[in-house]
Amino acid sequence: MGIVVRDSNGTELADGDSVTLIKDLKVKGTSVTLKRGTLVKNIRLTDDPAEVECNAEKVKGLVLRTEFLKKA
Repeated sequence: MGIVVRDSNGTELADGDSVTLIKDLKVKGTSVTLKRGTLVKNIRLTDDPAEVECNAEKVKGLVLRTEFLKKA
């Protein structure tokens, strides 16, 4: 697979990595706001190098943009 996924600092990400949010993010379709500094474990890479899938606190099947993440 030739897709390289990088976080906001340019660090390479892989399946199963843990990441931290660098900005408060509102989750569309819910009243949940994920706070800056929230640790998200066990991410899954997608076909799009700018997005990763994960399960956060109360939200399952979430897709996050890599520009708002840094590797933990």
